[in-house]
Amino acid sequence: MVAPAKITPVQEVSKLTDRYQTTVPRGVRKLLNLRKGDQLCYRHDADGRVYLEAAGPAEGDPALGAFLNLLEADITAHPERLTAFDGGLRNRLQALVGGSDVDLDAALSPDDE
Repeated sequence: MVAPAKITPVQEVSKLTDRYQTTVPRGVRKLLNLRKGDQLCYRHDADGRVYLEAAGPAEGDPALGAFLNLLEADITAHPERLTAFDGGLRNRLQALVGGSDVDLDAALSPDDE
């Protein structure tokens, strides 16, 4: 009878941001074969152990998918309608959001947590 192989646990640590976000360590990403956009599944047992598994790629928004298909069909059917993104359009877009200031690193408010 062959003795079972000894398993040496590997510990990797990541830090939570103020928004409770973290980076999955490279070794874990590799082990779970994770790609950008994949989903993670967290399971826990009664003893407080937490298990992390790959849940597969995120499902797309069906409305967005339908819109992009419509857009692709229209561009294919009428390529002459495409125009370059010019400074005038950029200025109009900037005027719409020019006063907005967003700090993606700011802590969440208690209502958002």
